[in-house]
Amino acid sequence: MPAAAPASRTRPRDRKRRIEEAAALAFAQNGYHAVAMQDIAAAVGISAPALYRHFPNKYALFVQTAFTIAHRLIEDTDAAAALPLDSADEAHAALDALVDAVIATTVELRATGGIYRWEGRYLEHDDRELLTSEFRLLRQRFEAAHVVYRPDVDEPDRRLLVLGALSAVASITAHRTVVGARALRSLLAGAAWRALDGSLPAPDAMTATDAAPPPPPGDEGASEQGRRARLIDAAIRQFAARGYNEVTIEDVAVEVDLTPSGVYRHFDGKSALLLAACDRAAVELERAALHARESASSPEDALRRLCRAYVDHTFSHLALMRIYFSEIGNLAPDEQRRLRAMQRAHIADWAALLQAVRPELGGREASVLVHAGLGVVADQAPLLTVRDKAAAARLTHLVEIVLGIDER
Repeated sequence: MPAAAPASRTRPRDRKRRIEEAAALAFAQNGYHAVAMQDIAAAVGISAPALYRHFPNKYALFVQTAFTIAHRLIEDTDAAAALPLDSADEAHAALDALVDAVIATTVELRATGGIYRWEGRYLEHDDRELLTSEFRLLRQRFEAAHVVYRPDVDEPDRRLLVLGALSAVASITAHRTVVGARALRSLLAGAAWRALDGSLPAPDAMTATDAAPPPPPGDEGASEQGRRARLIDAAIRQFAARGYNEVTIEDVAVEVDLTPSGVYRHFDGKSALLLAACDRAAVELERAALHARESASSPEDALRRLCRAYVDHTFSHLALMRIYFSEIGNLAPDEQRRLRAMQRAHIADWAALLQAVRPELGGREASVLVHAGLGVVADQAPLLTVRDKAAAARLTHLVEIVLGIDER
């Protein structure tokens, strides 16, 4: 009796989609450089050669995953963008549809949306410009409806309010706080609509709030502490601009006019520099928070001071804040756990104050809103062309709007 012919293996029709989904998750969770093509192939259950039949290299797969998510946001808002805008009521309905669509898509893609926040810098210039144009179109769809809904708002304020709404929604891609689906959508919609309905006082109408005290004077120059501080500063600039994995000890040494061996006299290696930078950020944030709490007359006053302190700190340390939230994954597991625990404790302090001001919120709900407020700062601070006291006051007020404490 002849042997049975081996069963033919057919390629699943959705294999490419499964590859893209696995890659997006891997890039978002572990970072572009930490992911190998073999990791993605294993996650899909195929061989590396099979993966290369779909994508010639890791960068091509990375670009595809980034644009797939961006395209989803555009496609899912197409219907809302086509709604009539002939009156304020119609514009309100269009904005409501846009908000709902963006929330639905972002919640669905929550696990992979972090690609944009931290990993987009690894896109080549032309690809980054194309991706930026996708998000520009999304913003313009909101602005087109908002100008009819609120024609009295000037354009700089409109831009900040719309971007604030989008940042509040996007913030859920940066944390894992678990909230029921209906409650999560309600929280995000509330934050987005508070931004869209919000008003930003003119810069000269804002009064300065005590923020973080100035940092204590450090030992500069040739002292041991001063040399270490200069090396950390140089590493922060390099890591923020190019990403930790693209920077070498030699790059840091050149910036401070040292040899690599001179760097190793102060730090065991590149990871030690990253750890020192992250520890600096954690200590400075806790110091600012402590000052805000100790100088406040009430929980509401403390929360407002904390908002201003966070904005001021971000303005002064843009590169450091970027590293603190984007590069921790490159540290040893024990150090990652320690720093992430410190980050969670920092969020918990904010959430406790927010609950004291808004007792109707549960702890997880408050945490979601805190992340939304901090996400607004993280997204908008780098976009501002001027980061002075007036800009800090306006951005602080936007954070208060997102948190729901601006009119209390």
